[in-house]
Amino acid sequence: MANAITIGRLFLLFGVVWLIYHGSVQTIAWCMLLLVVVIAADGLDGWVARKRNETSTFGAVFDIAGDRIVENVLWIIFADLNLIPVWVPLLVISRGFIVDGLRALSMQEGMTAFGDKNMMRSPFTTWLTAGRFMRAFFGYVKALAFVFLAGLVAWEHHDTTNTLIGSLYSQDWYRYLGWGLVWMAVALTVIRGIPVIVDGIAYIRELDARNRVKNA
Repeated sequence: MANAITIGRLFLLFGVVWLIYHGSVQTIAWCMLLLVVVIAADGLDGWVARKRNETSTFGAVFDIAGDRIVENVLWIIFADLNLIPVWVPLLVISRGFIVDGLRALSMQEGMTAFGDKNMMRSPFTTWLTAGRFMRAFFGYVKALAFVFLAGLVAWEHHDTTNTLIGSLYSQDWYRYLGWGLVWMAVALTVIRGIPVIVDGIAYIRELDARNRVKNA
């Protein structure tokens, strides 16, 4: 069931992307709400897996893969629509490959990406990268940033006169708030990735040292 939810949110994601490119102002307004559903479903699939006792290594990896697809696709399309610079999705994708590669290695040793058995080496880095509060906070920031950018597509590419989007995006404070969320999401992507890379490299060195001792 949890994996079906992940698949469903991916289908919904690509439907929303198509509508953002080809829809009217009213359609894009609905897309803003649907993006909330797409991102909120990330928490739903995990909750369902725990409630139905369907947690598994495959499910955890598939869930992370789904998250990466959602995040990368949205950053890419907003760069393609000239709302953000292309280096943003390139940075996010590169960070994702590195972090997920390190976590995949730790999973081979029985660890998990999140929870008590992650590879982080201090309480602070555990809280920053695997803690529920920071994961939720990061998710909310990204969700609001993507919703803002979706509305910005309508405001910049369509006539939004006498629409709610036009009323909101014509306000300087709203655009400043939206862009603040966008750049906060980018900053958190980097800030939360650095400890995984640093601690991951240290973990790999320890693993190599144990293997050399074992094979000596």
